[in-house]
Amino acid sequence: MVNKDELLDRFRRVFGSPAPRWLVRAPGRVNLIGEHVDYNDGLVLPIAMSQALHVVVASTDDGRIAAHSTAFDQTVVFPVGDPGSPGEPAWGNYVRGVAAMLARRKIPLRAGRLLIHSDVPLGGGVSSSAALEVGVALALLTLAGAAIDPVELALLARQAEHEYAASPCGIMDQFICVFGLRDHALLLDCRSREFRQVPMVFDDTELVVMNTQVRHSIGGGEYPVRQRQCREGLAALQTMYPGIKALRDVNGRQLEDARGRMDDVTFRRCRHVVTEIERTLQAADALRCGDAGTFGRLMTASHESLRDDYQVSCVELDALVELATNIPGCHGVRMTGGGFGGCAIALVRRAAEQSLRDTIRRRYDTRFEQPAIVYATTAAQGAAVHES
Repeated sequence: MVNKDELLDRFRRVFGSPAPRWLVRAPGRVNLIGEHVDYNDGLVLPIAMSQALHVVVASTDDGRIAAHSTAFDQTVVFPVGDPGSPGEPAWGNYVRGVAAMLARRKIPLRAGRLLIHSDVPLGGGVSSSAALEVGVALALLTLAGAAIDPVELALLARQAEHEYAASPCGIMDQFICVFGLRDHALLLDCRSREFRQVPMVFDDTELVVMNTQVRHSIGGGEYPVRQRQCREGLAALQTMYPGIKALRDVNGRQLEDARGRMDDVTFRRCRHVVTEIERTLQAADALRCGDAGTFGRLMTASHESLRDDYQVSCVELDALVELATNIPGCHGVRMTGGGFGGCAIALVRRAAEQSLRDTIRRRYDTRFEQPAIVYATTAAQGAAVHES
């Protein structure tokens, strides 16, 4: 966990003066279930995780915004009136993008210094990018003495990622970063943007994150391909069912009836989306009932669908899922996030956590070049600003 005094000391070492006044915390997220359905108007069930990104903030009067990342030991600097275009370093595009989106909304930016430090794994499928966007947005709004509606904040952060990071993400990551609630998951309707807080109280369980350290980027080639395949499947379905507006509207019978109008790969992509939305609703019900066994079985079924129908897993994720599945006391396990690397999550009995860690150390870390980073997380509060 991050130590506040150490953060303030880092700020002073990087910037000297002035003294920081605010500390922003923006959490990463774990999507419990509901993967690759957000851009199909589906439903998702994420939590804001206890691991978070922190922004230490000080105001200045020199007309510039300077943001330093401790992860890269780099600083980006730009005038308050001109965030500039996307460029290098890549992480700086998120900062510039958020500043540009705020300026577009006629929010008068003010000069300041930002120190950005995170214990959310980069490229690990737990939304380090949304944490950066929301954290920086709150920092810049605080400097400006301004505030915006929380939904607008989430949408602004997503737009920054679209335009400045060329990453066609859905709305889930930014929404959970803003609206996360301790000991709750967020059942989010990605079409209407309506959401419900669902209590997450499983007795005697831990949510364990297993980071493969295989980096992925959803701005890369495969993510847009999956989106295109979903659009192609939707178009085929609409020739039979004109009232359908998204894969969210499709049931299993309709999909089977339209199978002959699409190739096998497109059919399997659509089948994942349709069944994953069903699993997400069932998982929310299991969460409300405190039924860890049912919830875990749905998690594992989700991974199988992501692996076989959507084909966004990888050998490292599949190895972690297989190992965890065979641990007595593991309710369920799945990859989380965009895939092609990143993290898997397991819902296990507390007494089984050490066995899971030991098994990964013996049978995973000795097999792959990068050892898995294993840690527990909990459902935490969303992004907030505090006095430093």
